Amino acid sequence: MCRHLGYLGPPVPLADLLLNHPHSLERQSWAPADMRGGGTINADGFGVGWYAPGQPEPARYRRTVPIWADADLPRLARVISSGAVLAAVRSGTIGMPVVETACAPFTDGPWLFSHNGVVAGWPDSLAGLAATLPVTELLSLDAPTDSALLWALARHRLRRGDPPGQVLAWLVERVAEDAPNSRLNLMLTDGHVLAATAWTHALSVLRTPEAVVVASEPWDDDPGWRAVAEGHLVVARAGTATGAATVDIVPIGVDHTQRRTG
Repeated sequence: MCRHLGYLGPPVPLADLLLNHPHSLERQSWAPADMRGGGTINADGFGVGWYAPGQPEPARYRRTVPIWADADLPRLARVISSGAVLAAVRSGTIGMPVVETACAPFTDGPWLFSHNGVVAGWPDSLAGLAATLPVTELLSLDAPTDSALLWALARHRLRRGDPPGQVLAWLVERVAEDAPNSRLNLMLTDGHVLAATAWTHALSVLRTPEAVVVASEPWDDDPGWRAVAEGHLVVARAGTATGAATVDIVPIGVDHTQRRTG
């Protein structure tokens, strides 16, 4: 059920985030270590979004082929650098289309979004929640998939000014209420803050003084990787000239002003 990662920190080549580590996102696409019953490989497309200096909205590259089969990606990834990246490889749920618009990251304005998992009982289970959206939101879904609807729900709250961590926590709680046993590892960034949830799927965090990586699986055996406990929200920020990178982790469903810095 997909793998994804987010990065905030000093600019690095995309290849360093996607391709060059022993258990990189590319390797996870065909040899994932912790899918937890949600498929075996992630061959139904991929996508990467990144932020360029001075540009308020991210660039994005998506394909329906497996990440390992795209001949152009290694060349692009060597020459494109960024300090904020969200990337994903897809394992499509049976019955959902394998099309470019169904591949994360989804985007709107400054935001990039990814869903690693599946909504149980789709689409009937979310009919009531979908009905709370304006009709125009439903008519303009990126694709007829659970992930695209989750993005529409999140996007609606972001447009009204809700903070990203609060948006993801609300979305997980609300969907889990209507669709129990869903897998809802979500990731969201605007290039400055990175929020993610661990909900019935694996998630790990690596923090250095300057940078933060949040990923479905560690890309190497660095002892700094920290597994995120089930049912928790991560909110991360890169280091600045005045302070180190921060990672705040709180249980979903409690006061999110409580802070657990890892």
